[in-house]
Amino acid sequence: MCSKSGHLHLIVPASRFQLLQGEMHLSTYTFNTHTAKHLFCKICGIKPFYVPRSHPDGFSVNARCLDDATISSVTVRHTNGKEWEKQYPRGRGDYE
Repeated sequence: MCSKSGHLHLIVPASRFQLLQGEMHLSTYTFNTHTAKHLFCKICGIKPFYVPRSHPDGFSVNARCLDDATISSVTVRHTNGKEWEKQYPRGRGDYE
């Protein structure tokens, strides 16, 4: 799903995430195990961030939704999203 929508994951711990505005325009959906909380804009449909199953104590921010001056650089590491669970060993709690 993320490769089709162009989601560029930037995993951050919940303690470092702050939504500044627009919360009233967000809606949440879940599926399968209902662990992941997918948030999307009710107006335009973009998925700016979500709580991933791989890091339920953090957020996956779509780096493509950040304002230009928000971060200075991003290193993109391509992964096999169709088999994403193989890339996160059980018990992993770090944020790379």
